[in-house]
Amino acid sequence: MGAYISYHIILEYIPVFVKRQMYGKDQCKIDNIPIPEPIGVISAAVYLIVMFLFIPFSVYEWSQLESSIPHQKFSMFLSALTAICSAVLLGFADDVLDLRWRHKLLFPTLSSLPLLLVYYVSGSSATIVLPSLVRVLFPVSECIDIGIFYYIYMGMMIVFCTNAINILAGINGLEAGQAFIIAASVVIFNAVELFRLDQSLSWYHSLSLYFLLPFLGTTSVLLYFNWYPARIFVGDTFCYWAGMTLASACILGHFSKTMALFLIPQIFNFIYSIPQLFHLIPCPRHRLPKYDSKSDTVDMSTVEFKENGHVFNLIPLTKIVLYFLDTFSLLYKEIIEKDDVK
Repeated sequence: MGAYISYHIILEYIPVFVKRQMYGKDQCKIDNIPIPEPIGVISAAVYLIVMFLFIPFSVYEWSQLESSIPHQKFSMFLSALTAICSAVLLGFADDVLDLRWRHKLLFPTLSSLPLLLVYYVSGSSATIVLPSLVRVLFPVSECIDIGIFYYIYMGMMIVFCTNAINILAGINGLEAGQAFIIAASVVIFNAVELFRLDQSLSWYHSLSLYFLLPFLGTTSVLLYFNWYPARIFVGDTFCYWAGMTLASACILGHFSKTMALFLIPQIFNFIYSIPQLFHLIPCPRHRLPKYDSKSDTVDMSTVEFKENGHVFNLIPLTKIVLYFLDTFSLLYKEIIEKDDVK
């Protein structure tokens, strides 16, 4: 239902966004056709409406399994919706106001508080199960309660998820595509756990599915419109909404550690992006590839350094980073010598 509604609303509002001058230009194409942005706010709004309409059915289902109204389950459900709503608001504000990075880190941290507090008061465990290899190498017990450090980890997971998809962006279909693949993988994981665990534990995976299945439907429509050649841009609204939804689903589903495995490409991309994020190396917006209008293709973006009369301030830390990346063949380097200058 969410996918059907999103599809028709997006078709209707594409000209409205252009008329309101809410659009961008695809810098990886030869034409300058305005592309409406951020259309992700439409799918996010439809998703929230679907989730709100779903509340009575979920509460009814839970009440049938218990003798009284399941206040704890209901509060967990609402805390996740609160976090997702705040993420959508932050994303739309970023699209309109172009927020600074310190705001992008602060606001998700504050948005995570309701979710983490409800997780705490509901009596959820902060215990981690150590891998068998660790137990063989070190004389420790199978489970360790790490207390507040687990909540710090979950808070960091929320901040990372809301920004990771936004960092790995800039190519048609990339933002929506990676979010769809991650969500689909987590749905499969939840489905497997439902059949493997007993009812007391499998409920948490059911709750995770409540958030992810409507997300898959609405995101599939965005991916359809954002696929090359893109007719819409999803905007930062989608990135924050997708990240918070995935983070909420894994926290409420009690598999926040396993979630890190589904985010390995985003984790690698974040580590690889650190030199650009901290301005050790010049960074184009969204680290866009360089467009060649003659061949109508894209190539890697490059930056020029000079040993004498430098173009960019080559500080010692930058030299160390470049040497490290070059050693492991993680960058393209070409040495050009002209007029005794390299």
